[in-house]
Amino acid sequence: MPAVEYRAEMVANVLTILVEVGQEISAGDTMIMLESMKMEIPVFADAAGTVEYVPVQQGDVVQEGDVLVVVA
Repeated sequence: MPAVEYRAEMVANVLTILVEVGQEISAGDTMIMLESMKMEIPVFADAAGTVEYVPVQQGDVVQEGDVLVVVA
């Protein structure tokens, strides 16, 4: 299975990171919670896999298109 990059859809603050590298996840799992315009925005996994890379940290401000999580 090729790696899937989950990217920010808008400028947002990283509230919580709920996964770590090496973790097995299932489709529908929440990986990260973002906050933008006082709304919490969950980032869900589309499919099961293993978390390969998490280039953001709690408190970071991400821009539209920034990679949040890579899953293989």
